[in-house]
Amino acid sequence: METASCSAAAAGNGNVGSQRDRSLVPERLQKREQERQLEVERRKQKRQNQEVEEEKSDFFAAAFARERAAVEDLLEGGESVEQLEEAAARLQGLQKLLNDSVLFLAAYELRQGQEAMARLQAALADRRQQLQPKKRFAFKTRRKDAASATKVDCAAPGAPAAEGIQASSPPLKGEGGFGSSWVCGFSNLKSQVLEKRAEELHQQDVLLTELSNCKIRLYGNPNTLRLTKARSCTVLCGPVSTSVFLEDCSECVLAVVCQQLRVHTTRDTRIFLQVTSRAIVEDCNGIQFAPYTWSYPGIDKDFEGSGLDRNKNNWNDVDDFNWLARGVASPNWSILPEEERMIQWD
Repeated sequence: METASCSAAAAGNGNVGSQRDRSLVPERLQKREQERQLEVERRKQKRQNQEVEEEKSDFFAAAFARERAAVEDLLEGGESVEQLEEAAARLQGLQKLLNDSVLFLAAYELRQGQEAMARLQAALADRRQQLQPKKRFAFKTRRKDAASATKVDCAAPGAPAAEGIQASSPPLKGEGGFGSSWVCGFSNLKSQVLEKRAEELHQQDVLLTELSNCKIRLYGNPNTLRLTKARSCTVLCGPVSTSVFLEDCSECVLAVVCQQLRVHTTRDTRIFLQVTSRAIVEDCNGIQFAPYTWSYPGIDKDFEGSGLDRNKNNWNDVDDFNWLARGVASPNWSILPEEERMIQWD
């Protein structure tokens, strides 16, 4: 009897288990169907997002080409200051269009746009230089004991240089959206503490080159900044209206605010950055980024004069043109740890 009871109980448990298994089948099928529908919806959303991005890209390309052509026409026929100011205003709008589109542009589209902006900014600087009043001729005596180091004095925008003062370095053309003539900066100096005030820098193109172990403070609102061939230098700069370009630098510290930043052939450098577009590095290694923290009396006014959006900062959104692997971090740049975000000056 006990054996029969146990067998009956076992059979009963088996029936209950089979019924439970059969009841789970619809749940599994339902779950599988839900997962399938979610995957279909995900693919549909991805396709729609891609179509939206393509539409945005097409709109950007058309709008950018139209405004670029308008600026080029103004620069080619610009025989007055008013025409150049209109070109500058439209160029600023073109830069804003590019900055607002960085989130959906492909890397090559962004690079083409930035290179076009660089050419237009250089052309504008050249036209402004051509319209400046000619310097008066004056005899100058040569100093036999002239030092090899050069300090490039700043001149007010559009004003002729004072007699006997070298107001610009030799013409320099290159990448990065800078003009062919530089009118402000320092060069060929070692172990110096250097400084420019706001009234000297306002909307100037600044060149810092061939510097070693120097500390430079640039108060005010330059138009562009170029730092080349610097070694173990610290550069603190106020808001730069357009572009900042680093080339062939090593073991430097830079604090800067700008519309766009390009870093070439540079190594072991810390950049404290506020930028409205994406920063670009190329042929670099050991670059570290942190948010801009430098402050000084009058910086609020310089921000207003620069036209930069103080609430927009893409300091950690960096494109490495030598690293195309999607989803894998570039080994050439990194985020500076918070505990190391201090600028040593003294």
